[in-house]
Amino acid sequence: MILSNVELFKALDEKRLIITPEPAPRYPSIEQSHSPFDTHSVDLRLADEISVPKKGQQVTFDVTKPGRIADTIKEHSETERITARRPFLLVPNLFVLGKTVERISLPIKDGETTCLAARIEGKSSRARFGVLVHFTAPTVHPGWDGTLTLEIINLGSTDFLLIPGMAIAQLIVEEVKGCPARHLSQFQGQTTAAGLVAERNGHAIGAASSGPN
Repeated sequence: MILSNVELFKALDEKRLIITPEPAPRYPSIEQSHSPFDTHSVDLRLADEISVPKKGQQVTFDVTKPGRIADTIKEHSETERITARRPFLLVPNLFVLGKTVERISLPIKDGETTCLAARIEGKSSRARFGVLVHFTAPTVHPGWDGTLTLEIINLGSTDFLLIPGMAIAQLIVEEVKGCPARHLSQFQGQTTAAGLVAERNGHAIGAASSGPN
């Protein structure tokens, strides 16, 4: 069952769904005519971190080999910080990783008979320019806690600007019948586009050994 905007508000109030910072306003007002909450989804914004593959590297990725994917991505990518004055120019056929401003949490509570999962989807207003956002792996599993990494590619014929704070994707929340046993993702707790937890003292702290696949 997909949650309507009214049910999303209830889930937020009951802490069954936690979005930090919470998108606002819940309802349009005279001061702010637009609400990030649609009838059954909520917009998520692009953060100021873009992970770009290093130029000139001939790398073959083998995801069946031991080791964490986030470490491999970090090794072969460069992180760019973008601002409103200096957005990222996504040229045709370029693939990058972004992340959401918002941190998403879908707690699994002991004793509950239902819990929540979610899907992160692109927005049609971006897709009509040929920009794909978060394709292939939209699932946000029960128990997830962290920002969401965005796989972004420009399949259009013209450049597209990635501007921090822009609405980049939408979250659709669903009810799961029966709370599952916990199964943490290698990306659990991620705060970077590559899938790592924030750096401390210059060293990246790895995420837990589920959420986005």
